[in-house]
Amino acid sequence: MSVCSIERDAPDEHQMTDSQAVHAPLNTESEPCGDLSIRTLAMPADTNQNGDIFGGWLLSQMDVGGGIFASKLAKSRTVTVAIEAMNFRKPVFVGDLVSVHANLVRIGKTSITVHIEAWVLRRKETSSILVTDGNFTYVSIDDQGQPQVIKREEPPISP
Repeated sequence: MSVCSIERDAPDEHQMTDSQAVHAPLNTESEPCGDLSIRTLAMPADTNQNGDIFGGWLLSQMDVGGGIFASKLAKSRTVTVAIEAMNFRKPVFVGDLVSVHANLVRIGKTSITVHIEAWVLRRKETSSILVTDGNFTYVSIDDQGQPQVIKREEPPISP
């Protein structure tokens, strides 16, 4: 699992300055942060009336990628219980190669919070662009769909 340096967005005149406003951390790296969870191609069927990719389609790709990451850590099924601090920074276009990267924020008793970034590689471009990021929280569930404690690996005891 990679470690990433992130910082909080500074509000500008277009952002909410209310004390209740929450902003996802801004990745200051020029490359994706975290483990690659999923990669897919944005297709014409995923567009809105303006020809841009629907934000909901991108959100679902991020949720799938985050769910894969969370399930791998929990070693169980996980379900999405919260999505917060979403930032749609740039549009996604048909033909963009979308990569979803996940980075652990915290593990609780039954939940895992993951910072998820969606990056695109546009046609005729050589570097990826951060288009969307946010924090997703997943809960580990048992076979009956009930929350269960996440079993953490015990560190080895030194002799």
